[in-house]
Amino acid sequence: MRNALSLRVLVGCLLIAAGIAVLLLGKVRIPFGRLPGDLAYRGKNFAFYFPLTSSIVISVLLTLFFYLLSRFRR
Repeated sequence: MRNALSLRVLVGCLLIAAGIAVLLLGKVRIPFGRLPGDLAYRGKNFAFYFPLTSSIVISVLLTLFFYLLSRFRR
């Protein structure tokens, strides 16, 4: 039970850190969330936004992170 709680706290802290990192990236003019390949459509009364490229970048980074984490835990 104690390991599950500490894992949840760790994941929560990582999510908070990721949110702060995304905010800071916007402040230093790195257009994360507005990369080429992100789909955006603005109509008269409608806006649609799907961050396709940003999602792929996040997926690759998380895959690399968890791969490295599993290699060090062995």
